[in-house]
Order: sequence, then C-alpha cells, then structure tokens
Amino acid sequence: MRIIVTIKQVPETSNVRMDKETGTMIREGVVSVINPLDLYAIETGIELKELHGGHVTVCTMGPPSAAKALKEAIAMGCDEGVLISDKKFAGADTWATSYTLGAAIKELGPFDLILAGERATDGDTGQVGPGLAAWLGLPLATYVSKISSLDNNRLTVERLVEDGYQVLQLPMPALLTVVKEISNPRLPTLRGKKKARASQLRVLSASDLEVQESHLGLKGSPTKVVKIDYPKVTRGGKMVKASGEEGLDTAVSALFAFFAEKDLI
Repeated sequence: MRIIVTIKQVPETSNVRMDKETGTMIREGVVSVINPLDLYAIETGIELKELHGGHVTVCTMGPPSAAKALKEAIAMGCDEGVLISDKKFAGADTWATSYTLGAAIKELGPFDLILAGERATDGDTGQVGPGLAAWLGLPLATYVSKISSLDNNRLTVERLVEDGYQVLQLPMPALLTVVKEISNPRLPTLRGKKKARASQLRVLSASDLEVQESHLGLKGSPTKVVKIDYPKVTRGGKMVKASGEEGLDTAVSALFAFFAEKDLI
C-alpha cells in the first residue's frame, strides 16, 4: 500500500507575521513547526502501514528550511520525504499550492491513498486538501474521524459532522483530510531520529514538474490579500457596579445610555 501524507510547516502561533506589501506570511527568520493538525495525518498513515504493510511518503511545499518538518515526520515513522521547493512557488495561495502539490504527486508515481490534516493553523482555510483532490480527480472525504475498514481497494470512513457522524465508502485511490479524533500522534524515537538524520530527501523544483508557470506562486494565485489591519485592543471603559435594586437601575440606565451614544438603539 502506497500512502502519501501532505504536510505544511507553519510558524508557531506567537510568531505569525504578515508582509503588508505582498499580503503574504513572513516565514524567514521565524521559528516554524509541523502544522499541528498534520501530525494526525502522519500518525494515521503510519498506523495504516503497520496494519496493512506498505510505504509512507511525506511531502511538503516550502523553502529549504521545510526539510526540518520532513525529517521530523521520518523520525515518527514515515519512510521517505519529498521537498517541493522553488522560488517560483513562493507566495502561492491555496489554489496555486494545491496545483503544485498535485503536479508533484503525479511525478512521484502511483499511490493508493493521500492523507492531509483538516486545515493549516496559519491560513485556516481547509482548502488545500479538497483542491488537491480536484486537481488529481480523486474521491474525497473531509473531516474523517475514523477509518472503519480497508478492503478490496475500498475505504469505509466516518466523517465528523455537526450532528454526529456520516459513514462513507470510497474507492481507492482517494484523498482524506483527517481530524484530531482519528489518532494520537506518537513521539519520534531515538531510532527514528537516527534514520531521519541519515535519510536523503528528494527535492522537486518547478523544472522537475509538468506545470504551467502562470499557475505558480504569487503571480499564479487568483486570490490576493489587498489590505492588512491589526485589531486594536481597547483597555479603557466604564464600570458600573450593580449592588442592590437601586444599583441595578443605575447600571441598566448606564447601559442604555451607552447604546444610545453609539446609535445602537
């Protein structure tokens, strides 16, 4: 069984910074980690390999520093890492990212299953997984919380939905985006870290892929961030304490006066 897990290296939450001119995230010089929600996809791929045999390839699109994320995934138990890296890919939105990932996966050869986290914590769109499935023409299930069975090239999965769970059957190859309920990510072992250190990552650039350069990176992205504003935290205010019936009347009157001042009533 050939499994591909797509991951993303994201800035730690406290280190997120945006470039106001380009509308893209600043990644250079920022401490980055594997997108926390992708860890569940990595663990799911490793567990499937342990149950059914096979090979797990982890891939990411990003700058050369993203190799660190691939090494960590190999230390957890993945078999090989593929870095999709080229300056032409920089600034890509979800459409251009999924297009580039799709081209890279075609280059990697046949596969049975693609796994991805439900979303990335930096963009928080949840669009790359479904976009990748569309580019590759694959059956798709999002928000998968359980893989119930895998038999005769068919998957039975449970999707987490608002009012419970939805059971789906999909032919393989297919793409799943998974949620936290599906697994508990393991920690890298010492043996895994030694393997990761010795492993050679495969690097794919734009020249290695069958792509239209007009679809790549910032120039090939149909969505643009046109303005960035940072919320202002207002510390000032007026506190009215309501103690007793008289204080309650005073507080209510003050509240209505505030609403009237703001033209809310």
